[in-house]
Order: sequence, then C-alpha cells, then structure tokens
Amino acid sequence: MVNTKQRLVKRRKALNELQTIVNNAANLMLIHYSCESFYDIKDGRTPRITSIAVRFFSTGQTQTFSIHKVAEKEGGLTDIESRYDYLERIMLDEFYEFVERHQRFNWNHWNMRDINYGFQAIDHRYAVLGGKPILIPDSQKFDLARKLKEIYGDYAEHPRLEKLIEMNNITNKDFLGGAEEARAFDNQEYVKLHRSTLRKVDVFDEILGLVIDKSLKTKSNWKDIYGFTPQGIFEAIKDHWVYALVALVIGAALSAIFGIVFLDFF
Repeated sequence: MVNTKQRLVKRRKALNELQTIVNNAANLMLIHYSCESFYDIKDGRTPRITSIAVRFFSTGQTQTFSIHKVAEKEGGLTDIESRYDYLERIMLDEFYEFVERHQRFNWNHWNMRDINYGFQAIDHRYAVLGGKPILIPDSQKFDLARKLKEIYGDYAEHPRLEKLIEMNNITNKDFLGGAEEARAFDNQEYVKLHRSTLRKVDVFDEILGLVIDKSLKTKSNWKDIYGFTPQGIFEAIKDHWVYALVALVIGAALSAIFGIVFLDFF
C-alpha cells in the first residue's frame, strides 16, 4: 500500500512538473546531441561531440550546432578528422553563446544526466578544449525519459524510445539508434548523425505533447499505472473522463439497484 501511494505521489508530481513547463511554453526548449560512442573509447577521454539540436517548444523552430556546418564555414568538408578538436571548439563556442542568451529557459531532454552522456559531458568536453562552459541549473533541466517512468511505470520494452515511437506511429525518418550512431561516427557520417539528432528533438516534442494530451500509448496497463487501491481508482477517475464516466454509470446502477431493494423491503 505504501509503495502504491508513493508511486502515485511521484506520478502526480511528474505530471504537474511537465504541465507547468508546457504552460510556460515560450521558455521551453528540447535538446539532444550526438557524440562518439563512449563504449568504444579506450583511453578514458570523454566522447567527441558531433552535433547538438535545440528545438523551441512554442514555435517548433530548431537551432543546430554541428561539426559539418562548422567545417563548411572553415574551409571545407574534407579531412574533418585531422581538425576535429579545432572544429568542435568552434561548434561549442557557438552553443554556449546560445546558452548564455537563453539562461532563463527550461531544457527538456532524454537521459542527459551524467558525465558519460549529458550536460556534464558537454561542459567537460568544452573545458577540455579550453572553453569556459555556462552551466544550466539542474532546476531548469527536465528528463523526459525519467518523467515517463514516474508517470507510466515500465512504459516500454528496451530500447524504450524506439518502442515508444512504434507504439505511437511517430515518424522515425533519419532516426538512428545507439549502435547505428556509433557506426555513423566511425564512418565519419556527420551529416547522418546531425539529421538523427534533429529527428530526435522532433520526436521528444511529439511525445511531450501526447503526454500532456493524455493520449500517449505505452505498454503499461491500468494496474501498472495506478494500482488497484482506492487512491489509485480516484487518481484514474481524475485523469481520464472515460474512467469518470464508467464510475458514474456504475454509481448510478448501484444506486438504482439499492433503491429498488429498499422499496421492495418496505
């Protein structure tokens, strides 16, 4: 009972947090980035970053930062590998200039939580290249993947994002999974990585909208989400008009049955 209650409290908190940032849509962005596979690095350094995409939730406009765009401006797309650190530094200069201009914004992301993959990894990489990162406060970061877990429980099989895309018929054109991204980096297919990064912020935007509309399809059933407790039933009725209607019909039916019994008794 205690576990169910705690889960429902976390669920309601996650829903309220997402609703709050969406209500302030003018200050909400979705971010994703692609990088070298951190599983294949043997010398302990942090992965090189290839592209970053930031989508404004209110307008759908997307700002991008990428190795191939910088290379094109800096003399051509050939021999990027030998100039990678130089090009990456310029790309991250541009990104942190953008961050500085948007310090009051909320940043919605997918699993960008630590030094392996996340804001810390971007900050560290920039510092390694001689830059001074502008830190985004944790209070302005919202992990959509984690919020979905708190709202729906075990909402999809692994890989969760790909499965969620399938269940909700979301376009996956240009989308690359983790292994595909690693191969693309090894093959120096930076444009391909850039397109995948762009697609993913589009996907996050659509998923967030479905959560707010209460129409996201997941593998979680009613019991997984609410639990079969009085509080869980109450939360379900609050969340969904269908459950509220069913409760109303059942209540009316029971009232009618007991009313008839009461009249027959007298």
